[in-house]
Amino acid sequence: MKKIFPIILFLISVSLLGIIYLQYTHFKNLMLVKEEQLYEKLARSVDMVAVDITNTESRVPLMTFKRRSPLSLLGEFPTMVKDRYTQYEIAEKLANAFKANKIPPTKFEFAITTTSPNNLMNFEMQSSKFLNLYADSVNNRKLVYPLVQPTGSWSEGLLPTEVIYVIIPDYDKLVFRQSYRELSGSIIFTLFIMFVFFLTFGTMINQRKVSEIKSDFINNMTHEFKTPLATISLAVDALSNEKVLKDPEKLNYFRSIIKDENKRMNRHVETILQAAALDRQEINLDNRELNGNDIVTKALNNYELVLKEKNGVVHLNLNATNDLILADEQHFTNMISNLIDNAIKYSKDAPDITISTGTTSRAFLVKVEDKGIGMSRESVKRIFEKFYRAHTGNIHNVKGFGLGMSYVKTIIDAHKGRIRVDSTLGKGSTFTVEVPLAG
Repeated sequence: MKKIFPIILFLISVSLLGIIYLQYTHFKNLMLVKEEQLYEKLARSVDMVAVDITNTESRVPLMTFKRRSPLSLLGEFPTMVKDRYTQYEIAEKLANAFKANKIPPTKFEFAITTTSPNNLMNFEMQSSKFLNLYADSVNNRKLVYPLVQPTGSWSEGLLPTEVIYVIIPDYDKLVFRQSYRELSGSIIFTLFIMFVFFLTFGTMINQRKVSEIKSDFINNMTHEFKTPLATISLAVDALSNEKVLKDPEKLNYFRSIIKDENKRMNRHVETILQAAALDRQEINLDNRELNGNDIVTKALNNYELVLKEKNGVVHLNLNATNDLILADEQHFTNMISNLIDNAIKYSKDAPDITISTGTTSRAFLVKVEDKGIGMSRESVKRIFEKFYRAHTGNIHNVKGFGLGMSYVKTIIDAHKGRIRVDSTLGKGSTFTVEVPLAG
């Protein structure tokens, strides 16, 4: 698993980057296609307007007279666009043409100009912002269409060439607006793939952690069962000795060893079965009104011999004035016992433990404080994880399956309480339990 994990991570990462690149390339090409399509629609629209306003059959002159040359009677000048249409009418024709070609509503500016034979350009009409946008050819797209193609001379009665200019401001934004559906789909699809990638990656990491935790658990369990089994085997061999059989005192000694080690293994089995039951949510509380101070005292008494062997000292401060709680006696006692056992196991030499009780307006408090090896920040965050065991440094006699603190958290949650951990590496830890008062 350790060897294949980086390979899988590399392959998934390369695949994700490849998909993102393909999506980017696809959208870039799509934008080019949309830009060409939009330009064709705009060109077709302006061409429609140019044909419309130069169509002689559709002309409706606004002036009832014809202009003549001021120099001589060489002929009549055809009427100009400004003589037949207002600025509003040209703008309306352009808007209708855009709509007919299915161009989304957009702002535009336009102008009608005339170009004389000496290439001088004069404005017949122009929209309000035309000149401001005319110079910016980077952000705006300009379309130019001639309205009258000169085919003769002035003496033949032709005007200088008329031209319509149409400017589409923020052209790239308009193209983008036409592509937002495809872009949205690409983004959603890519985000979905990224989500699946991170979900897969997170699952792989969790599975790796679970695999490591299970390996540690199996090693710990093997050690915990191997030691009492070896002790029982030695005791059984001793009972086969004739000298031991003739000595009642030694017989009782070895029998008590076998009995104690058998109880020890039974406790281990019970711990594992209890953890399995908690996993299946099969915990049933027999809640009754109990005195919290009595529960703490009862749990502490179970460790009297262990503390005596280790030359440990416990300072018991039963300061709670109201200690009546609604709890399951067995589970609550086991929970306090686990906290005391944890404080003893992680002490450097002779345990020095302080157990205090207290009361707030709504809760009963139990504080178990030790002066042991303490925990790092990472250990404090993970202390209630199943099978997790904090690093013990140079202390090698700390035994267990890493289920005690998980059990503590489960029982406290079942009693609708809270637990807080304060720890400093090398100085000790403090566990504070808070459970609601009865009534």
